[in-house]
Amino acid sequence: MKKSVVVVLLFTFFISILCQTNAQAPYKHGIGVTFGTTQAVSYKTFPVNHFALQLDLGTKYCYVYGSHLWSLELAPNFMYEGRLSGDLYGLVGAGGSVGYTWNNLFSYFNEYGQQWSRHNVKGGANAIIGLEYLVDTYLAFQFDFRPGYRCVFNRHFADHKFDWGLNFGVRYTL
Repeated sequence: MKKSVVVVLLFTFFISILCQTNAQAPYKHGIGVTFGTTQAVSYKTFPVNHFALQLDLGTKYCYVYGSHLWSLELAPNFMYEGRLSGDLYGLVGAGGSVGYTWNNLFSYFNEYGQQWSRHNVKGGANAIIGLEYLVDTYLAFQFDFRPGYRCVFNRHFADHKFDWGLNFGVRYTL
């Protein structure tokens, strides 16, 4: 319960800061890579001022019923981004993910004796809170935290869990 209160307070704090900003979008398009909990190719665009769409396509680690899985997923995030000071921008928003998980070693059983196959489907929803810094006209660094909810499921049953991501991104901007 305490974790969810902290997440709500942080989310409210970032929204209140970003609602007071009045700058233009930092750039129109950016492409790069994301490292951390997710290793992905990342594309970010600003269709209108302050509002961005970020698409990440890559792999992510997840832990399901005592087994370590990797997932290939597409994660779109919609966010509000505003200038905090100088070339430092804050961002807050929400998104989701859809993907495919696999375990290369074996099929495994959960605590109820039900068998998981090696191949499963993954879906989820998340918030995104972070900072982006523009080094110069063509380079941006992004650091973000993505708390959320995920569900890994197959034809027999599903595993619902709190999920999170801590990521660092480098982007070439236009």
